[in-house]
Amino acid sequence: MNALTTMWIVMCKELRDILRDRRTLVLTLVMGPLLFPAIMLGMGALTEKKLRTQSEKELEVPTIGLERAPNLVAFLATQGIRAVPAPEDLEQAIREQRVEVGMHIPEEFAADWRAGRPALVEVLVDTTQRDSAIPASRVQGALRAYGAQVGALRLLARGVDASVAQALNPGTRDVATDAARRGRVLAFILPYFMILTGFLGGMALVLDATAGERERQSLEPLLATPAARGAIVSGKIAAACILGLATLLLSLLALKSSALMATGITRQMDVSMLAIAKMLFVLLPILLVGTSLLTLLAASAKSLKEAQSHITWLMLLPMIPSLVLMANPVKTEAWQFAVPFLAQNQMLLRIIRAEAVSPREWAIYLGCSLGLALLLWGAAVLRYRQEKLAIST
Repeated sequence: MNALTTMWIVMCKELRDILRDRRTLVLTLVMGPLLFPAIMLGMGALTEKKLRTQSEKELEVPTIGLERAPNLVAFLATQGIRAVPAPEDLEQAIREQRVEVGMHIPEEFAADWRAGRPALVEVLVDTTQRDSAIPASRVQGALRAYGAQVGALRLLARGVDASVAQALNPGTRDVATDAARRGRVLAFILPYFMILTGFLGGMALVLDATAGERERQSLEPLLATPAARGAIVSGKIAAACILGLATLLLSLLALKSSALMATGITRQMDVSMLAIAKMLFVLLPILLVGTSLLTLLAASAKSLKEAQSHITWLMLLPMIPSLVLMANPVKTEAWQFAVPFLAQNQMLLRIIRAEAVSPREWAIYLGCSLGLALLLWGAAVLRYRQEKLAIST
């Protein structure tokens, strides 16, 4: 019996075993693809509703000393911002999130205003509270608009053209492509979810095929056959890759359907079949890496429970690049395509933003990813060649 035949037989055996465990199969192939559209639709709907509500609703701003600037209060009302009397301890109310944003008009406001000096108006906000960002920006924008309007009127009253005081007319031109703007909203969560799906897609089969079989004492008869250990390992990894590939494909199709069904920012994503195919191709190497690593860990564990305990820290690995890039954004460089998880993150971001990937970057990515998978496969084969593997202790 040659190695390819052995590999085929082992692969078919493992797939047949996982097909018999219908509950595990359903959880693997259905729950993920069903959960992903729910997350996508929910995130899009909640984000859009939050932005629309905070941007369009009348904003009540508790204000200390509102009677000191009646004209300012009247102007703010025309901008959908209503100044109301402040509670006794406004700062504490903001910290406790009972108030989103507040204002403080000091006693010297009237004197500075009459003297033509810049009159201070403080915007009170807790920058650690995310809900305060939009209300605070609305108030600050309205105050800047009022200050510019009054300043222009003061110059005109003195016979001076207001444009003289404006030496520059700064403007911003967004050169990002439409596809890049569409992808920026989900640029952090989408790569992590897809990398995690590919990395651990064959988890259920891998753990059962090694640690589970050893506890059931069905691994020892398989290893006692004259079949090559490398072929046995390859068959198990191939079966796990098929299951992981099915999970990935269903998840990507679910991504496409959820984006088509959604409205607002989620609906704007590029979900063409070409983009889906690119994502699948990018995730194939991490699927090989994940199944090979899981095979090695499961073969090294003394029990199924110990093998399952590795899942906790393995789920955190794909999160590291997203957290690092969020805390310390860096420019894309060639070396990043050689780092596991960071490489997949950068490749998926390129696809989401509809940016081109150079042949050099493809070569680095595929070479390093497949090289790591081959290294882990070799380590798993060496582990399978140890006679004590079949002994459950």
